[in-house]
Amino acid sequence: MPFQIRFAKIDLTEREVSIEDFPEEILTKYLGGRGMNMYLLAKRFRPRMDSLGPENPLIFGTGFLTGCLNLGSRMNISAISPETGYLGDANMGGDFGAELRYAGLSHLVIVGKSKDPVYLWIRNGDVQIRDARHLWGLDTVETQRAIRRELGEARVQVACIGLAGENMVKFAGIRTGLKSTAARTGLGAVMGSKHLKAVAVRGTEDLHIENPQGLLSYYKELIKGLMERKWIQALGRLGTPLMIALGNTAGFLAVRNHQWTSVGEAGSGLVAENLDRYSTGMVACWSCPVHCRHRLKIRGEKDKEVYEEGPEYASVGSMGWKIGNLDLESILQVVELCNRYGLDAISTGSYIAWVMELYQNGIIDEKTIGFPLEWGDSKSIKRIIHIIAQREGFGDILADGYFARGRLPPEAEQFLLQVKNLPMEMTDERLTKSFALGMATASRGACHMRSRPSLDILRLPSSLLEKLYGGEVDPDFTSYRGKGRMIWWHEILYAVCDSLGVCRFMTVFSSPNAPQYKEFNDLIYLSSGRRISEEDLKTVGERICTLERRMLALWGMDRKQDSLPFRYFEPVPEGPAKGHQIDLAGFNKMLDEYYELHGWDENGRPTQEGVKRLEIPL
Repeated sequence: MPFQIRFAKIDLTEREVSIEDFPEEILTKYLGGRGMNMYLLAKRFRPRMDSLGPENPLIFGTGFLTGCLNLGSRMNISAISPETGYLGDANMGGDFGAELRYAGLSHLVIVGKSKDPVYLWIRNGDVQIRDARHLWGLDTVETQRAIRRELGEARVQVACIGLAGENMVKFAGIRTGLKSTAARTGLGAVMGSKHLKAVAVRGTEDLHIENPQGLLSYYKELIKGLMERKWIQALGRLGTPLMIALGNTAGFLAVRNHQWTSVGEAGSGLVAENLDRYSTGMVACWSCPVHCRHRLKIRGEKDKEVYEEGPEYASVGSMGWKIGNLDLESILQVVELCNRYGLDAISTGSYIAWVMELYQNGIIDEKTIGFPLEWGDSKSIKRIIHIIAQREGFGDILADGYFARGRLPPEAEQFLLQVKNLPMEMTDERLTKSFALGMATASRGACHMRSRPSLDILRLPSSLLEKLYGGEVDPDFTSYRGKGRMIWWHEILYAVCDSLGVCRFMTVFSSPNAPQYKEFNDLIYLSSGRRISEEDLKTVGERICTLERRMLALWGMDRKQDSLPFRYFEPVPEGPAKGHQIDLAGFNKMLDEYYELHGWDENGRPTQEGVKRLEIPL
């Protein structure tokens, strides 16, 4: 068959399935993955849509190149977010996306709500809605194993929810394999609201490649160059926790709900090399040569030996310094607990940190929570995770995430540090000004993966930065000058990455010489026979960013929401970043530059001229 991008529309209420091809015109404009997800979401978008209602579309979208020889095989899952009430979107690695492509589909649009729990079984273009009442209540690992046994297919890939998703915890994720999770913005709660326990996929169809020999030769050359990079070699040895030591030394960790930004020598037990004690080897997502995730053997619940994969820098931070927990084994255990329940580790850690600071300040007490909640107490951390996922007692309040503030004393809200209702992450951006702008402007709320220019901390020569970004950028990461341009450039690039299924770490994320538009163009041509110029790819990225921004504007968002929590405008009190803060005048200059480069007005709203030029469907 020809190189296809096809979607299945699945109505769980009516139990109806239809399969369609995307028109060539839409493919050219959005490619696949996140881009096509945003197009499909926009076609069904209403500002007052209930995120947990049957009309909220849950959209699975593989990248345009997912399943090909590519720089990753990632995918996005999107909907209106239960966690924020606004744009919901999460990116996921692993094998599920490639398997879906081999089953003849690239996207799933799931609407409605089943009366009883169900799961989808997709095999080579055939979509079945099957009974899942016997799976309801199982954790994410048990669910995957049970479905494989039931189908008699050991190679079935399963994306599922755990108890957190079933209970519609507003920061529940969707998990596949031993690690990969579409974690952010609460899309597992959307699955739970639809009574959709899992999506199981097995594909044995051919994926037509336009020039297979040419693609193989080009891919080998591309990968050879990548694997010679020190950054990639370090990833393959240590995984993303390699960034922990630098973050602690420089002072951009979010310690105890951003009260501090470093833990000094006390953090030595968290550096990446310490994972060797638990690691049995390194594994990878589908077709990736980097192998950036550990396969770990740890003591789980009741001292039972369990295997897991990871952890990421983000999960170590969220279940570590963010909540005052500096014991590595404890961190691995609570990350595994989140994974089993299907909880987003980043948001879970952030909400626990919020409550811990409330407890520290006497705003809530032991009577409110049901037990003491001190910084770093591993037993109470596990206990609160259990009651969140099960919506028991105080856990039922905290399971509402941002919206829990209405059920707590009024003074509690100021300590819930967030952007667009999504809580701040495991890093503190007061030192690195470009990072701060990226957090403030990210379309799904506080998020480092929408635009983070990690290479800003490398202090690269100004001439190299100007060549890369097409304008002046100060090499000092504490400077505000040119950082609006930097965020704009990375935001567009990452939108294209997500639409192709490309992994951030294989591109200009932390190395200026890594692949970007030229290499994307070559991969698209060799895989599909389509020629999309570098400028046209940039336009695709701009279109996706502006479409997301247009939806935010229709929700009533503007410049006021592109801001940061109060603590960012106060100086860091200690450590290597002591005295650093975000200056409001400098921040506003970055924001002005960012808006201007996007072609939005001074309040951050897309102009009618820009909407028309980019053919935005809203």
